[in-house]
Amino acid sequence: MTAAARGSPTERYRRERPPVSRECGEELTRITDDIDDPIVKLRYLQKALNEDGDKSALVQLVPIPPARRAWYRLKGLRALDAVADADEEIAERTLAARKTARRVVVGASAAAMLFVPVLVAIVAWQVNRWRSEPEQVASVGSSTEANATAIEATTAPLSVPTTLTTPAPVEENTPVNQPPVAESLADDDVGIVPSMLWLADRGPDWELYSNGLRIETAYTVKGTPRDYRVHARDGKLLPTKLDRPIGILFHTSESDLWPLEPGYEKELRKGSEALLRFVKREQAYNYMIDRFGRVYRIVDDDSRANHAGHGVWARGDEVYLDLNSAFLGVSFESRWEGGRTLPITRAQLIAGRNLTHYLRQRFAIAPEMCVTHGLASVSPKRGLIGYHLDWARGFPFKAFGLPDLYAQPLPSVALFGFTYDSEFLRTMGERWPGLIAAEQQLAGEARQRAISLDDLRHERQAEYRRWRAELPTPAGDEPGLANRNR
Repeated sequence: MTAAARGSPTERYRRERPPVSRECGEELTRITDDIDDPIVKLRYLQKALNEDGDKSALVQLVPIPPARRAWYRLKGLRALDAVADADEEIAERTLAARKTARRVVVGASAAAMLFVPVLVAIVAWQVNRWRSEPEQVASVGSSTEANATAIEATTAPLSVPTTLTTPAPVEENTPVNQPPVAESLADDDVGIVPSMLWLADRGPDWELYSNGLRIETAYTVKGTPRDYRVHARDGKLLPTKLDRPIGILFHTSESDLWPLEPGYEKELRKGSEALLRFVKREQAYNYMIDRFGRVYRIVDDDSRANHAGHGVWARGDEVYLDLNSAFLGVSFESRWEGGRTLPITRAQLIAGRNLTHYLRQRFAIAPEMCVTHGLASVSPKRGLIGYHLDWARGFPFKAFGLPDLYAQPLPSVALFGFTYDSEFLRTMGERWPGLIAAEQQLAGEARQRAISLDDLRHERQAEYRRWRAELPTPAGDEPGLANRNR
């Protein structure tokens, strides 16, 4: 560019005039879309850019982009009217452009009229909140105790007396159970648990309860009715036949698991559906909770499922040996692997807790009767505990509002002298406190009777076989899904 050209009035105008904003340029371009004559379009743009040039900086201070664009369009419309008024022919040529621009401006103005009151209300609410925060902070100390009392009243576990024997002191330097592998949940008092649960809604294939529990019922089947009897600790078979569940036995499904990640949706869905069909055919559980927290009722509550195999549990003076009939089987879609249960999802934990609350209330289940399969399972032929080890460690009892049954003396050891082998120790890595306490009780009784521990174990295991033979239902086969999981 020559010096003369750089000094021309046109070039000086270009250098001295600030550049138009992108939003302003876009709006002016939209207005000219209906102007076919290039000369008219150029004259209009010059008029629009020269008019109110100093106000462009003011428009850019508006913080809301739609409002800025409406203002630019309004300014452009005024410039278009000015050009049209000066020439009748231009007015006719720009009629379509002016109509389109006015419609847009009217719409934007109407939207702004609706938006501004809402914005003012939000600002007023926020200011009022800022002002009230000091007062709220000042009142926290005085209301904390009352709030804690109210929460405790609405979230306390169901009131059922605990009668398990207090565990004997654990020796120093005793191995302790590893931390739970399941994702932890806050205690129940993070929210209000209804004091009474009820059926809130239902459809053809689902039920919804007042604590948020939704049970899918499309896979539900009816099995063999519950019919069982209970032993007293002195060996007497109590005469009353029972047909309602007395406890809950928690399982893992031991099924194949796909990664819980995007991209595996089809495989995850097909895997869960195949598992549901299998447990329905085998009548393996009463309930199953998939990895997304969906709860399925498989075998109806009045029927026994084939979930427990051989097992032992006790409460107070009562000893339960037919766990298939006495307990509801609740399985999480997960797997015992390498001596630990694979982490289940938070959705499964929340659903499992809600299901536990519902079942405990419906059947008046005591908290110490909510136990895991790994704690109750035995192998009578070998006299060993831990035939199945699902949830032998890591079940989040506290998050479910339940006592830590890993700390309670194990009934199969304390009552019937079951023991464990080296394979069990290699798999588990350590004994849990309740197992140690049960061994101490058994050893103490052997010393008191002045007999060897082995003799006492043989005596107690023979007693177990006699008690088991007295029950009205056969021991049954181990469920097909839960193979020996060591």
